[in-house]
Amino acid sequence: MRVAITAFLASLATLSGPALAASCGNTSSGFEPWKAEFAQEARAAGVGQRGLQALSQARYSQKTINADRNQTGVKYSLNDFIRIRLGSLDSFAAQAEQRIARNASFFDSLERRFGVPASILVSIHGMETGFGRTMGSEPVVSSILTVAYDCRRSDFFTPHALAALKMVDRGMLAPDQLGAYHGELGHTQFLPGNALAYGVDADGNGTVNFYNPADALASTANFLRQKGWQPGAGYMPGQPNFRVLNEWNAATVYQEAIARAAQRIDQ
Repeated sequence: MRVAITAFLASLATLSGPALAASCGNTSSGFEPWKAEFAQEARAAGVGQRGLQALSQARYSQKTINADRNQTGVKYSLNDFIRIRLGSLDSFAAQAEQRIARNASFFDSLERRFGVPASILVSIHGMETGFGRTMGSEPVVSSILTVAYDCRRSDFFTPHALAALKMVDRGMLAPDQLGAYHGELGHTQFLPGNALAYGVDADGNGTVNFYNPADALASTANFLRQKGWQPGAGYMPGQPNFRVLNEWNAATVYQEAIARAAQRIDQ
C-alpha cells in the first residue's frame, strides 16, 4: 500500500503551475487521473498527508452514482411519509421518549446550551438513521469523492470532499468509515462540510466523532442554533423555528414529519 501511495503522490510532480480545479468526468475511466489533479487542489486547501493518503486509496463508487441518478425527490403525502419512515407517530414517540428518559441530563444540557429541545433532536436522529441502526454501507471518502468528480454536481460536492479529507487529517473520520451514498455520515447524517463547520465534542475526549451519538446530537443542536433556531419558540408550521428545519432538509414533508413527531413527544 505504501508503494502505491508513494507512486500516486509522485505523479503530482508532473503537474506544473498553480493549483487548478480538477476536471470533472461522468465515467469511472477518468477517476484516477482526476484524483491526481484533485490532490493538488487538496494540498492547496490545506489537506495533509493522512487526507492525501485517503484520497489516493479512494475508489470510484458506482453504487453512489446509481443512487444519485435514481433520485426522485419526496412525493409522498405527509401521512404516507410518516408511515414509511417512522411507522406511526405513537410508536416512534414511545421509542424517542425512552431514549430521552435514559439520557435526560444530557438532553437537558443540550437545550440549555443550544436552545434546541430533545424532542427535535431525537426526531431527527430517528428519522435519519433509526437511532443509529442504519448509518450507511458505502465508504464516506470514496462516495464523496465520486460525486465531487462527477460533473452533475461537482461544484456542490467539492467543498464537502475537501472537508472529508481534512476530517481524516484531524482524526474525525477513518479513511474507510462507512456512510450513506452521498457521503452523509454518522448518527444524524451530516455532510462532511457541515460536520467540519458545526461539529461539537460533547464527551470531551478531544475529537468530534459523528459515530458517537453524544457528539452527533450536540453537533445537530449546534447546527440548528447557528442556522437561526430561537430558544423557546415554536417549531410547528407557521412558527419561528419551522423555517430552520428547512436548513436541515429542504423537503417540506420531511420538515412537517419532524415537527409532528416532536409535537407528539412533547405532549
